[in-house]
Amino acid sequence: MTARVITGSKEEIARQVASLQGEVREAIVFIEEPSGASTTDVPATVEELFKEMEPYMAHVGDVDYSRDAIYSRKPGE
Repeated sequence: MTARVITGSKEEIARQVASLQGEVREAIVFIEEPSGASTTDVPATVEELFKEMEPYMAHVGDVDYSRDAIYSRKPGE
């Protein structure tokens, strides 16, 4: 599986996605909301935001993904 970053207008992005070889199974889309748009869909806390993104995160074996483990040096680092 190959990951690609595609940028441009909606039409340009759609055209680029349509021309890709192979099957496209997922896409993450960043939408710039117009000024004054309602923000009721935004998670209330950072923890809720990360919980929402959990299905898209890569996890391997018995690695400690806690904040302390990520931001702390281990012996020999």
